[in-house]
Amino acid sequence: MTVAETFENLQRDFNPAAVGDLNKTIQVNISGEEAGKWAVKIADQKCEIIPGGVEKPDMTISISDKDWIALIERKLEPVNAFMTGKIKVSGEMGLAMRLNNLIPKN
Repeated sequence: MTVAETFENLQRDFNPAAVGDLNKTIQVNISGEEAGKWAVKIADQKCEIIPGGVEKPDMTISISDKDWIALIERKLEPVNAFMTGKIKVSGEMGLAMRLNNLIPKN
């Protein structure tokens, strides 16, 4: 799976019930071979992926491409990744606690 595919899957498999009335934008800064910026905009129970990111996200996640893919594939636990420094988060920390709800359960 590629980084681009993970974002396609997030949008395709988005579950509005899992996020409730959340209206936020999460920027994901990916480092590594597949480096890039992506934004995940959740609004009105819809998920929009914005390649290149946005100027003022509510929260920013910085993570390597390999760790991002592992996170999306549920091979890496978000809390463990944060505690071990594999994920860096800035902005609304409360939003980070809801991140697990955005990841489709396969």
